[in-house]
Amino acid sequence: MADIKYRPVSYDPKAALEKDLRDPEFKTAWESIQDEFAALDVLLEARRKAGLTQEDVAARMGVSQPALARVEASLGSHKHSPSFATLRKYAQALGCKLEIKFTPQ
Repeated sequence: MADIKYRPVSYDPKAALEKDLRDPEFKTAWESIQDEFAALDVLLEARRKAGLTQEDVAARMGVSQPALARVEASLGSHKHSPSFATLRKYAQALGCKLEIKFTPQ
């Protein structure tokens, strides 16, 4: 068998994204989902700061862990968005208050 050596391929995700954003169609699609990813980041960061797992938050909300995972995943999927009631329960489970704000572009 031939002597195969491991040769890692370098990958710079920031550079790749910058390149992809030069494509107007990609840029439009990317920008259209940024608010969902920002919302997901807020949820995950709040859960991390609270020191809780999905299982912990699910128990506090009275739902199963897979159901909570679907709530978190839904923010980036465009398939289903969680209701305000669900977001309020999520916030309460973290010991937080749900706030929604608009920021000038």
